[in-house]
Amino acid sequence: MSDTPPSIPYGRLMHEAVCGVIREVLNRVASDGLPGEHHFFITFDTRHPDVGLADWLRERYPEEMMIVIQNWYDDLVVNQDGIAITLNFGDAPERLEIPFDAIATFVDPSVEFGWRFEQSDDEDGDDDPTPPFGGPDDSDDKTGDDGDSQTQEAEVVSLDTFRRNH
Repeated sequence: MSDTPPSIPYGRLMHEAVCGVIREVLNRVASDGLPGEHHFFITFDTRHPDVGLADWLRERYPEEMMIVIQNWYDDLVVNQDGIAITLNFGDAPERLEIPFDAIATFVDPSVEFGWRFEQSDDEDGDDDPTPPFGGPDDSDDKTGDDGDSQTQEAEVVSLDTFRRNH
């Protein structure tokens, strides 16, 4: 019997909660379209075994890729595990399948909302005391839904923003 009491898996619980928010937002977009100026930058790990990606895109982005859901997208489907979407890459529509577990960042610059999932060596993240948020994405590969380079940045919201200093 172990002397160590079980710990609360805060990292995993936060990950699941934020995935629930992202799932709900994308479900609304799938049924009603993007409201107002809302648009999303989503960065994901292309090495994740459940990512569905054309071979030429996987070769171009062997580790991480950022997509933009804004002006042109088609057939957005959201389920419990992730999303499927068709995006246009320089007049070449491509279907992508992205599990929520592969998402590294989700940003809506129109309202300065963003979330960065911290990656852990521990697969289930139960022992990782680091909350799943952090600074903005530093990736140089920012590919939009039309294949053009994106330079717009958004602020990632941290819980520290809302804490009072005593």
